[in-house]
Amino acid sequence: MSSPRTWPLIMFGNGVVGILLEVTNKWERWPYTKRVHHYALYEDVGCEIFEDLFQCGLILGIKQPKLEMILPDRAYAFFYHTYKAQKENMPLLDKILAERASLFDYELIVEDTGKRLLAFGKFASRAGMIDFLRGLGLWYLNHGYSTPFLSFGSSYMYSSLAAAKAAMISVDEQIATKGLPSGICSLVFVFTGFGNGTVYSNLGSLISVH
Repeated sequence: MSSPRTWPLIMFGNGVVGILLEVTNKWERWPYTKRVHHYALYEDVGCEIFEDLFQCGLILGIKQPKLEMILPDRAYAFFYHTYKAQKENMPLLDKILAERASLFDYELIVEDTGKRLLAFGKFASRAGMIDFLRGLGLWYLNHGYSTPFLSFGSSYMYSSLAAAKAAMISVDEQIATKGLPSGICSLVFVFTGFGNGTVYSNLGSLISVH
């Protein structure tokens, strides 16, 4: 049996890489026929599909996993916002430390100049905008206001950017012809700050389609 000192080194460098099950959104949690990369594509190049990642030394993901998904003495990489010290992320950081795991936060992988090498792109901002407007419609409905924002589906329901833009134009036309409830007017959207060029600069690409 390996000693506590050598065991982590064996796991970190064992050559087995795993991909985390995404758990943030329910439609990402299980196999889905509309994914760009199907399971068969992974299997064709020699990957194996397992229900757990126990054999993996390096485990990659996009968003942070649940606490119970952290295995001891592994290396993890995902977007975590560690350096921002967000309160809601502290329990996961405590869990990683307790399990003697290593964490590589994609946001902190940078060039010598400090420019990030890994970041979400333009589709992240577009999907986020659609989901925000849909959520806004549901929030207003919960407060007694029916708005055209209810016409939006979730971003994953649109098969293309053109379909999403068509939905945006349709809502824009509804607002132009019927207006919004007086109780929520005037409604103003303001884009502030700065961010990754591809994400931040594309925030207005859907709002401006008309």
